[in-house]
Amino acid sequence: MLAWWMLAAALTAQLRPQRPAPPPEPDEEEEAAEPEYTFNPLQAKREIEIGNFYFKKGSYKAAAGRYQRAAKWQPDLAEAYYKLGQAREKLEEWAAAAEAYRKFVELPEAGRRAAEVKRKIKQLQLKRPKVDAPN
Repeated sequence: MLAWWMLAAALTAQLRPQRPAPPPEPDEEEEAAEPEYTFNPLQAKREIEIGNFYFKKGSYKAAAGRYQRAAKWQPDLAEAYYKLGQAREKLEEWAAAAEAYRKFVELPEAGRRAAEVKRKIKQLQLKRPKVDAPN
């Protein structure tokens, strides 16, 4: 009777829905191993989703890397450039953020957000990188 109970418990544990593990943060080797990019909207969408996960988590460097990859998989994907600009802003990389926003504005999908993003670009151009004060 005990064996039947153990078998039932094991089967019940297997039937419970498992939460998928979050994608691992890219390490230096993964970032160095760049694939050959060809137009692939599905892969671009996947990179955006993973980037959004990292952005919400506060891992802005990892998010920026994913958004850059999305832009490489689909160069006309406005969302990738907009989100890349946001991640670069969080990293206080003002010039890189402005460049990503410029690419966003050049695309037709920018639409109504173009005016807002142009204002952001002007604000970013006024910012200077932080300089450490001498000790």
